[in-house]
Formats: sequence, C-alpha cells, structure tokens
Amino acid sequence: MADDLIDLVSARIRTAVETKNALLDLAGPIAAAGQILADALRAGGSVLFCGNGGSAADALHLAGELSGRFLQDREPLRAAALTGNVAGLTAIANDYSFEEVFAREVRAQGRRGDILVGLSTSGNSKNVLRAMETASEMGLVRIGMTGASGGRLGEPGAFVEHCLRAPSTEVPRIQECHLLIGHILCEIAESSLFPE
Repeated sequence: MADDLIDLVSARIRTAVETKNALLDLAGPIAAAGQILADALRAGGSVLFCGNGGSAADALHLAGELSGRFLQDREPLRAAALTGNVAGLTAIANDYSFEEVFAREVRAQGRRGDILVGLSTSGNSKNVLRAMETASEMGLVRIGMTGASGGRLGEPGAFVEHCLRAPSTEVPRIQECHLLIGHILCEIAESSLFPE
C-alpha cells in the first residue's frame, strides 16, 4: 500500500477528530436545542427536517431515528424529513420552483409549536431559507445546522432562533458534525421523554 494513501487517511482522521473536539464549545447550545426538541415532542408536536444532497440524507436519517428508534425500544416520536417525498418535491419544483419545495411542505405539514430543523453546510440554501421564512410565519420553532460561517441561515434573528454551526469550512467535516449533533439531539429527546 502506498505511503501517500496512508498519509491521506491519517490526515483526514486527524482533521475529523480535531473538528469533533471543537464541537465541545457548542455543548450548551446543543443541549438547549435538544431540550427544545424534547419539549415540543412532549407537547404532541412534530420535528421536521430539511436539507439538500448530503444534508437531505442526514434529514432522512435523523427523522428515522425519532420516528423509529434510537437507543431505546419505545413509542415512535413525530418526525418527518421533508426530503422524503420524491413525487411531491419534484411536482412542487416543476409547478412552482425548487426554492419552494420545502416551504410548501412546511405549509402542508407544519403546525404552530412544531420544530423545523434546516441543514445547510453553507447556510445559504435558498429552499432551506425559504422554508424558514414560512416556518416563522406559521409559528414553528426554527433550528439551523450550518458550517462555521453560518451563512444567511446564521444571521442573528433573520431565519432561525437557534443556529448550531459546525466548526469547519470543509463540507465532509461539517456533515460529520451535523450527524453527531443530530444523534445527540435525538438522544436528549428520547431520554427526556422515555427515562429508563
């Protein structure tokens, strides 16, 4: 095996570990967001997730952790990924615009007191921003997950009430952090609602 491949693998692992260590600075905001999820679910609300590409996959993954199971065998929690309905997404994109795909789903599925979690590594995904605007109009609690800059999603008070910024500018590292943050949010919600 070539030494340059081993060096590449080692460098990526070191960077990933360093990035995850930097997440410790977000322990308080992550815990607060987890409590917000737990409170909404306890009150009978839903958690909706949206994002594009890898963030769409993360949205599906996290919704599945809540509506299926995470660490415990328990009752399902109300969660959905707005990325999961391919027919609906493509119809909305075709009939309206791609910018409207999540906003229209928020109008269809969201209710006051629900939570919308928008994942965008850049913080500038137009369809996620538009969904947040709609969620705000409808009284949903809005949580953003972005990269270090936060982009437009991270502008104070503009689109979200809570922005969890992964401490990286590299898309793979940001997505890895988003999955870890999402798993922690799921664990907080699950353990709060179903204490063992």
